[in-house]
Amino acid sequence: MSTSKCISQSAFDGSRLRVILLVDLHEGAQQEFLDAYEHMRSHVASVPGHLSDQLCQSAENPSQWLITSEWAGAPPYLAWVNSEDHLETVKPMQNCVRDLRSMRYNILRETGHAAPLAPATADRFLSSPRTGDGVTRHALTFTIKPGSESKVAEILAGYAPPESRVDDSTRLRRTTLFMHGNRVVRTVEVQGDLMAALRHVSRQPEVRAVEEALNPYLELSRDLTDPASARAFFIRAAMPAVHHVTRGEPEPADLRRHALYYPAREGCGMALARLLSQQDETAADTPGSIVHRSTVFHRDDLVVRLVDVAGDPETDPVMALGIHGRRKAAVLARLLDGAALGVDGPLTSERDATRLLAHADMTLITDRRAPSSQS
Repeated sequence: MSTSKCISQSAFDGSRLRVILLVDLHEGAQQEFLDAYEHMRSHVASVPGHLSDQLCQSAENPSQWLITSEWAGAPPYLAWVNSEDHLETVKPMQNCVRDLRSMRYNILRETGHAAPLAPATADRFLSSPRTGDGVTRHALTFTIKPGSESKVAEILAGYAPPESRVDDSTRLRRTTLFMHGNRVVRTVEVQGDLMAALRHVSRQPEVRAVEEALNPYLELSRDLTDPASARAFFIRAAMPAVHHVTRGEPEPADLRRHALYYPAREGCGMALARLLSQQDETAADTPGSIVHRSTVFHRDDLVVRLVDVAGDPETDPVMALGIHGRRKAAVLARLLDGAALGVDGPLTSERDATRLLAHADMTLITDRRAPSSQS
């Protein structure tokens, strides 16, 4: 009998995406904002996957605006919003904005069409919403100067966790830091409002001290006292979760957290993330799978897979890596930049999988849970 699974999010379910931006402007910035919006609108209209957008102004407060856009799916939107092109396109708007909140929604149902939807479009509506687990997952990634790895690991290992309670509805559940060579990946789990939690963390003195201590070692310089520099850094560092799945059974007592590093060949990052997501859904329904929970994070040509594994992943490297099945392993070998991991070549045997696991497994630096939390 298959094991039921809980998929709390997926960018690959085929549904259209609605993106909502709530914008609060500085006083007197309306015309500058409108000019910046026109520039952005004319540019984004040619972005693959973009379907439409709409600008609205509050009927009660003229400084509050709403921008909505519709996309063919999450993958093209994520490719756009994480690009340098997007960063440059929205730059003229940043000086106008006092506060901005972004939200993304999958379109489940729709009414009001003058003509019936085409069958292919109608089939893309989800039959039911995913119940999820009430936890939002996100990651940040950046690189440090080669040769500074041990010093950076020392700084990050001494990180003092901030207060987990953000407000009455938001709580920081878990923060985990990994390194692979000179790349750092920080994953966070939040119950409630992700942006509120990230703002809360950024204001904590102990967190700011760690971030300042890291500055001399970063390959991409930043000034966290300058809002524009800080915003640009965190936009470039953002690594969204594109898929999460949990086995529908009690959590094993010997669960261990690992992050696996999958550099993709140029232009293959999204395809690699999709493959691993599909494999994780299969694993969640496979009796005896050692993978209890998995989250796939993706940005550009980099995929990181966060897995909670029962016991030692080396006992089943094929399942731990998400490459069960010879055909799937062959696809992974074509999408993966094996040379970047030092494992170039086919993945045809368990020995190949063991070697890939040894090279892809990131070094755990610190894992901080909120008191009495379960992930």
